[in-house]
Amino acid sequence: MKSLLEKLETEAGVSGSHSGSSSASARAATRSAPEPLAPARWDWREVRRVLVVRLRSIGDTVLSTPALYALRRFLPDAQIDVLLESWVAPVLEGFRAVNNIITTERGSTRSRAQVIKRLRAAHYDVAYNLHGGTTATLLTRASGARHRVGYKSYQYSRLLNHLAPPSSELWGMEKTHSVEQQLALPGWTGVPVTDRPPTRLAVNEKAASLVAERLRAAGLDDAKPLALIHPAAAFDTKRWAANNFARVVEDLESRGFQSVAIAAPDEKHVLDELIVNSRARVTTFTIPLPEVIALAARSSLFVGNDSGIAHIAAAMRVPSVVIFGSSNVKHWRPWAIAPAEVVREELPCQPCPGYFCAEFDQPECIRRVSVQSVIKAIERVVSRELSVVS
Repeated sequence: MKSLLEKLETEAGVSGSHSGSSSASARAATRSAPEPLAPARWDWREVRRVLVVRLRSIGDTVLSTPALYALRRFLPDAQIDVLLESWVAPVLEGFRAVNNIITTERGSTRSRAQVIKRLRAAHYDVAYNLHGGTTATLLTRASGARHRVGYKSYQYSRLLNHLAPPSSELWGMEKTHSVEQQLALPGWTGVPVTDRPPTRLAVNEKAASLVAERLRAAGLDDAKPLALIHPAAAFDTKRWAANNFARVVEDLESRGFQSVAIAAPDEKHVLDELIVNSRARVTTFTIPLPEVIALAARSSLFVGNDSGIAHIAAAMRVPSVVIFGSSNVKHWRPWAIAPAEVVREELPCQPCPGYFCAEFDQPECIRRVSVQSVIKAIERVVSRELSVVS
């Protein structure tokens, strides 16, 4: 089956192959300039204001940045706004591809009503629904945008007036990464996306200063590299044991790394367990998202569970080792430019939604990942990073 991209190239008399891989090498531009995935669906010269709806999590937000970047590159003078849930909005502080970050409180009817009023007042020409959930679709429709874009598969898709085929069809791939899935919507409407841009975030100057002060107060040596550790995760099926991370911290200390572990305030017990189990020193913080980004920017290595923090590390070009359990690796692996590896133990039941383990008493997918396999991955990633630097 030919992708729309391949069909466009055939019509234009362009030859060449597209592997569909989202590895760093495959994400390099296949031509001198990126191309759209389909012809424009309206006259882009008339577009002045664009809304992007991207609700939900940290990782979802980070992985939307290539689409936001592609839109800004295509429309340098347009107003491009993004609608996020308020708790995750700090992730995009200082992100120059958007003009305004609009927020809504999760579960708040009053907040949604206020947001709808603001959206309608903006008179958007185009609105992209990158999420697909019921709330996102309703807000996209309520925006009043002339062109409302989403996938045919969305629930209540009838509220949108431009419905794209599956991203796999648009890219000509069996499976797509979350980045590719989100890029495909603007790509389907005529926005150049075939270079598959990297994720990117901005470092807040105030957050960078606060992180520097935290590290000094903790007595860490500026001359030694930092390893950012994230031992927490949303579900048990994605959470590698803290005592396993303790063994990794000990190994990292032997390699000259200073380990800094982070978690959300309600996950502090995971950090406490890590400290108790580690014979090596580990500094722990519960810090806001802008400081997480600033800390990642100072780090030489990331080791952690499959989570939004792992995607922040990848966006900040940190060499990474990410431990996977229940998640779909093809869809959620690090969208990385720096060296990165996923460590997992394959089971027939993977991937699964991950809210609970339906096959075993305990989530064996994450429990069976060995310390040694993670350490070996660290060795390979560090070695590749050193070869790049040299």
